[in-house]
Amino acid sequence: MGPEAAAGWEVTVPAGGTRVDGVQVAEFRDRLGTGLDMRVVPQPVVTVVLGFADDMLTVEHPGGSRTLGSLVAAPFPGRARVRGTRVDCVELHLSLPVASSLLGVAPYELDGTVADLEHVWGPEAGRLREQLSAAGTGARRFALLDEFLAGRCARNARAPAVDPEVAAGWERIVRGRGRVRVADLAASCGWSRKRLWSRFNAQLGLTPKRAAMLVRFDHAVAALRAGKDPVEAAASCGYVDQSHLHRDVVAFAGCTPGELAGATGAAAVDEGKHG
Repeated sequence: MGPEAAAGWEVTVPAGGTRVDGVQVAEFRDRLGTGLDMRVVPQPVVTVVLGFADDMLTVEHPGGSRTLGSLVAAPFPGRARVRGTRVDCVELHLSLPVASSLLGVAPYELDGTVADLEHVWGPEAGRLREQLSAAGTGARRFALLDEFLAGRCARNARAPAVDPEVAAGWERIVRGRGRVRVADLAASCGWSRKRLWSRFNAQLGLTPKRAAMLVRFDHAVAALRAGKDPVEAAASCGYVDQSHLHRDVVAFAGCTPGELAGATGAAAVDEGKHG
């Protein structure tokens, strides 16, 4: 969900990654006051943004708008835009199998929302923002965030875990860029399709089919924003044809492929690393 590394934006990622598997982190700083105005599109992650000013981010929904210092977005966040000026923030992408242990709520409880992070983490979100802001940029900020995430995982160790079969199925969907048959997933873990469907939906908030569609769509978004035309993007991302891609983009993002390609803002993390 983070802004594209265009002129005026400084984007930093931790050199050694994070200690917590399934988490990617990036820091964004609008050095020249370029401003942020981006359509929020579905992604196969839960996105957390920690801004360093109380009124840094304005989230606009069809029903109105609100100003936030931090936010959390579900994989399917609904129709929303995020705007801001002089944005300085840290963004986290949480893989669905680890999201519950870090958030304290299951991904399905966030479905269809871009919410205030304090509604999920309580006062802890505000304290973390203050600490990160005081730490400055770069390595110190990342080290503090890494410690925080490791602590949340430890405190939530007794939370209901994702079944190994579900985690393995998710990883297979990600590795296959969404080109996976549900029957093959079920066969690989020795479950019936009905059981796989039920456990995926209960633990990740998505059915296996919808998870595969979302991962494929995420790659198509990256292809479109990288300059591929819809025909190329459809062919390279496993769609039957351009019309198939067009239908998914309209259904998932509420716009055409051309509009999506021209939208301000792109994923902050490397393509295809949501497992």
